[in-house]
Amino acid sequence: MNILSEILQQITGPDEAARTACLARWDSLAKPLGSLGLLESSLARIAAVTGSPDLSLERRTLLVLCADNGVVAQGVTQCGSSVTAAVARALGAGESTVCRMARAARCRVIPVDLGISDFPPTSGVRNCRVRNGTADITQGPAMTRQECLHAIALGAELVRECRTAGVSILATGEMGIGNTTTSSAVAAVLLEKSPAEVTGRGAGLSDAGLARKITAIERAIGLNRPDPADPVGVLAKVGGLDLAGLCGVFLGGALYRIPVLIDGFISGAAALCAVRLCPRAEFAMLASHVSAEPAGGLMLDALGLKPLISAGMRLGEGTGAVAALPLLDLALAVYGSGQTFDHLGIDAYTPQ
Repeated sequence: MNILSEILQQITGPDEAARTACLARWDSLAKPLGSLGLLESSLARIAAVTGSPDLSLERRTLLVLCADNGVVAQGVTQCGSSVTAAVARALGAGESTVCRMARAARCRVIPVDLGISDFPPTSGVRNCRVRNGTADITQGPAMTRQECLHAIALGAELVRECRTAGVSILATGEMGIGNTTTSSAVAAVLLEKSPAEVTGRGAGLSDAGLARKITAIERAIGLNRPDPADPVGVLAKVGGLDLAGLCGVFLGGALYRIPVLIDGFISGAAALCAVRLCPRAEFAMLASHVSAEPAGGLMLDALGLKPLISAGMRLGEGTGAVAALPLLDLALAVYGSGQTFDHLGIDAYTPQ
């Protein structure tokens, strides 16, 4: 039995008693029933993951999985693969965009190298290299099936380590030039949509660049013939190391019972792979925001999740996931306030 099979067999499901207790506590607070909307249901979902209505999100960590994608050779991006390494170094030094946001949100950032091209050991960047970037998916599979399974297992192991360290909530992020192309390819296969329906401009492609990107995805799918019933095969054939690792993070969240915030379209594609592998894994996921990429909303619809934020974001790095943390903090401030109807001496609201 491989590691993935062991993970899938051990994932159970939500603790409905904890969810019910959390919702009952919300209903005891002096406010109209359900009036904080997704803030209430998000905390109830977290309770169902952790198994307790007594919630704390003080120890939070963002995992930013970094890798390069060989499909960049097809002119599908505005910049070259060297940018992946440059941003990874900035992440390691605490200087990237998401690092600044994370400091404001009291969130630790752990960048992880799963396969940045020609990237040496770098201070602040966790070395989990599977291979030196993926192959060009228009010429053949991105990676071998075994390499994909290895990346998934590494993602789950990162979650296990976070659990041991007492982390209470995880945010997901990624960095890899070309990964909107691989994510669009994965989305097209899993959602059974045409590449044109799910492919956007990424970091600002021109009309000609977008056309090249769509053509590259069409060629990759036609050549590799990924089977939507085989999510590992889809990731191995037209995905990327960052996507495979993130798939493992989402499975690990369900296994080790840590709530995991999906960032945007790219981590959403990985989350959908995880759910296709194990439908029970969905209970540990929360949608932070809906990406401005064309398939952002489609991905969340397929997962059955509603985003906390709709702000037209598409930066990546986990910025959307980190942006959702202060909203959860606001929810917790009310949830733990003790301002019940009884405390204020007023009649409780009842369902009408």
